[in-house]
Amino acid sequence: MAKPAAVQHVCTECGTSSGRWLGRCPGCGEFGTMQAEAVPARGARSSSARGAAQVAPRPLLRLVDVVSEEAERISTGVPELDRVLGGGLVPASVVLVGGEPGVGKSTLLLSALGAMSRDRRALLVTGEESVAQVKLRAARLGGCDDVEILAETELDVVCDTLERERPAVCVIDSVQTLWSQEIGSAPGSVSQVREAAGRLLRVSKESGVATFLVGHVTKDGSVAGPRVLEHLVDCVLQFEGDRYHAHRILRAVKNRFGSTNEIGVFEMTGEGLVGVPDPSEVFGHTHGGEIGAAVACTLEGTRPLLLEIQSLVAPTDLAMPRRVGTGVDPKRLAMIVAVLSRHAGLPLGGADVFVNVAGGVRIDEPGADLGIALAIASAAKGVPVREGLTAFGEIGLTGRIRAATQTDRRIEECRKFGSSLVLGPDCETLRQALAAGLTNSQS
Repeated sequence: MAKPAAVQHVCTECGTSSGRWLGRCPGCGEFGTMQAEAVPARGARSSSARGAAQVAPRPLLRLVDVVSEEAERISTGVPELDRVLGGGLVPASVVLVGGEPGVGKSTLLLSALGAMSRDRRALLVTGEESVAQVKLRAARLGGCDDVEILAETELDVVCDTLERERPAVCVIDSVQTLWSQEIGSAPGSVSQVREAAGRLLRVSKESGVATFLVGHVTKDGSVAGPRVLEHLVDCVLQFEGDRYHAHRILRAVKNRFGSTNEIGVFEMTGEGLVGVPDPSEVFGHTHGGEIGAAVACTLEGTRPLLLEIQSLVAPTDLAMPRRVGTGVDPKRLAMIVAVLSRHAGLPLGGADVFVNVAGGVRIDEPGADLGIALAIASAAKGVPVREGLTAFGEIGLTGRIRAATQTDRRIEECRKFGSSLVLGPDCETLRQALAAGLTNSQS
């Protein structure tokens, strides 16, 4: 009687494995995500392989003897994408691009392939769409006639094609559709995704192919699959934005060849995604005399960015008032509300506070604290912020305002877009900043 294959239960959200089924994943806490997968048989290494390893050991090197050559980066033809990658695509690197369905991942990468195909071979491996569907998108974008395409989901065929053809750039859309016959689980499972990423990484390094992997995202917006997937690749790009809004944000979560603070801003048009060279002009405009709106100057990598902060303060009958933030850290928002109540004398203990960053942009930098505080104070007092004012600065728990980094660059960006008053560097306390930033009479 044949011995039954071993089975393990793996979480589809985070990749945590368990010997038995669990209703709730112990790794990420999600319910109903543990699925049974067959454990692949692991045979011992053959004696010939062990003998070969003993006959030809790898020599050890000292770091002083290692010759480092700076590889010439490949321009993707999309300036905003080049900015996020750190100046272009590094040859033989593997880049993982994640984002919600319909956000524009396939559109952006097809545009980049079309631009790169003019000077080098570019291959698109599609597993989610047919060749005819890709052709329709390419006709809408234009300039993609030289892109080679392969509709295949079997991992062995894809790897053999890359080793044989050796294109300069390849896009795998998506890595969740690939499957290997050696893994006894369905496509998209944790084992299949891990196997596909490992094989493609090895083939890309050995064949010198710069590879883009398109990945799905989980409920919280992170890249789906095991965390080891993000550790394998050289660069992880996150595509943010709502499919119902025109603008998209591309940011680097991990980058071995550049900074992770850079962002790229795109606008979805009828001809595909178009880069926005001056995002401040799009996101940093408010209507004069509007209550609850302020402009904050943040810094994303090397780029200063003006953003409109909107706030609404309303009385509540709930025992615990709500602090809801869209595009801002909820914990940071709760801290700013507490500081406003304690050190600025605003009665926010019995009111709901809602804060939104216009345009769907997410703020992680503490330099935007003062802009958020001004918007909340404007909504609470019913008076608008002074016209033409832009604010930046980090708020401390004592009510003191700390100077933000690269003040000169922020001020230059504010002056560039017509800000007549820059608030932050000269204010020591939050109470002084509110007195200088808000008008004295209700309009």
